[in-house]
Amino acid sequence: MRMFTNTTYNFTRWRWHAIGLSLLVILAGVALIVQRGGLPVGIDFSGGTIVVVKFDQAVTEDQVRDAVDPIPGEEVVQQYGDTGEHEWLIRLAEAGEEQGAGLEQGSEQILGALRGAGLPTFELLSREIVGPVIGEDLQRRGIYATLASILAITAYIAFRFKVSFAVGAIAATFHDLIVTVAVLVLFDYEVSLNIVAALLTITGYSVNDTIVIFDRVRENQRSMRRDSLDHVVNVSVNQTLARTVITAGTTFLSVLALYLFGGEALEGFAFTMLVGIVSGTYSTVFIASSIAIVLGQRKRRVAMASAPGRADAPTRPGRKTRGARAS
Repeated sequence: MRMFTNTTYNFTRWRWHAIGLSLLVILAGVALIVQRGGLPVGIDFSGGTIVVVKFDQAVTEDQVRDAVDPIPGEEVVQQYGDTGEHEWLIRLAEAGEEQGAGLEQGSEQILGALRGAGLPTFELLSREIVGPVIGEDLQRRGIYATLASILAITAYIAFRFKVSFAVGAIAATFHDLIVTVAVLVLFDYEVSLNIVAALLTITGYSVNDTIVIFDRVRENQRSMRRDSLDHVVNVSVNQTLARTVITAGTTFLSVLALYLFGGEALEGFAFTMLVGIVSGTYSTVFIASSIAIVLGQRKRRVAMASAPGRADAPTRPGRKTRGARAS
């Protein structure tokens, strides 16, 4: 950790390059979302049926797809687990039924189609059924939870620090969420409840790291009043760099273990957290501090521009100045 002690790296010098890189990732994700006709959502939000089966012998994706193709509606077939386990996940999008019998019928159609296609013997590992009404309600609650957390964080930072710092922190938080969603789309992950939980965790993680740096900036401004805000922020980031690297590194390794050994159920959550940790650390150093610098410098320029006008303001009629009294 000696390379992160008493450092003098010029982070603020590369802020525009960092912002350009972030915009590139975001635009790539948005373009892919537009190409696919919207943000891919999991069964938690869209509603439908998911069946996971395990065959006794190896089967190809084309064989499984041809077996379920006659079922009305859109089907998704993908490998599940390790290749040698012969496990397959079949998802059948909900066609609008809201009754339990209709939802149950979707899974029976999948199992019946697999049995009638002459495929090897299989066993049912899991079956998940979500109605469209429940999916819409979960999607709405997930959006409300994310927005409520961001608004609460904005109010807290604006109260504890400056408005420019609050804007920088919230911009960095939005940056982390958008970049994480863009990377999820690039890697073909669907937004599910687990991923929403990971996004909320990323929101708190990113802001916590940002507050540590902003708190050091506030302390340094008291002893470095003659220095520019750019220099103060750069010094503060270097002073907290060791803490940032240790925190992000240990969290990353823990989540990486969860991603590698946590199984399919936690893969989406762990992958989202991995992307969020990297993006959160990156945005704290470059995005949040850069926006705080830009807004702080703008506020200072406005104050300096208005100062001469106040100094040259005419005196009120009938009131003598000190110079007049002296003469």
